[in-house]
Amino acid sequence: MTGMEFQDFLHTLRVWDVELPHFDPAAAPAAPLPLFQEWLMHAARAGQLEPHTMSLATVDTEGRPDVRTLMLHDADDAGWHFASHSTSAKGHQLAARPVAALGFYWPAVGRQVRLRGAVTPASPAASQADLHARSTGALAAALVGRMSEVLDEYGQLAAESAAAWERAEADPEAPVPTWTRYVLEPTEVEFFQGDARRRHVRLRYRREAPTAWTRELLWP
Repeated sequence: MTGMEFQDFLHTLRVWDVELPHFDPAAAPAAPLPLFQEWLMHAARAGQLEPHTMSLATVDTEGRPDVRTLMLHDADDAGWHFASHSTSAKGHQLAARPVAALGFYWPAVGRQVRLRGAVTPASPAASQADLHARSTGALAAALVGRMSEVLDEYGQLAAESAAAWERAEADPEAPVPTWTRYVLEPTEVEFFQGDARRRHVRLRYRREAPTAWTRELLWP
């Protein structure tokens, strides 16, 4: 396929060929958390697959951005929660520069949510509780560990995974010391509602105090 053929193919792809919901920013709550919870549940009910997946962007020690997709574990008054090994690439990056951005995209309803803020690790007890509240498969994967390390050949992963599954099934409370729950406390949260005529609604919350937010509309 030539570059032009690929570009032509991209131009055939459509977005938002569905009826999009209405969003009145004037009726939005004073803080972003209730609106986020409402939007995520609305997306799930509208048929959006895996609405709790999100992009996490971090920065390494040389200032180079990095991004990956992972799952949201909670969103409450403390912030937006996710987890990983402290020894992973994202763990090292957050230890060196404890700031990050999150991005949610729900094409079924033409909505996005973007957040930026400081990230702090939860206590070891809270991190282990987070891990053991999840599935056997999640524990087995965590027991394998070695996230982002170079893998010499796939058979090594298969063997270590099989052993980890056996341990997870035999000991559902097996500890994984490097497993860490992180909390992003946002300073900015933006809600984006797509519009078929490109008159998108963008509402940004900016934190002015621990419990006070300023709301402002942005040009699309």
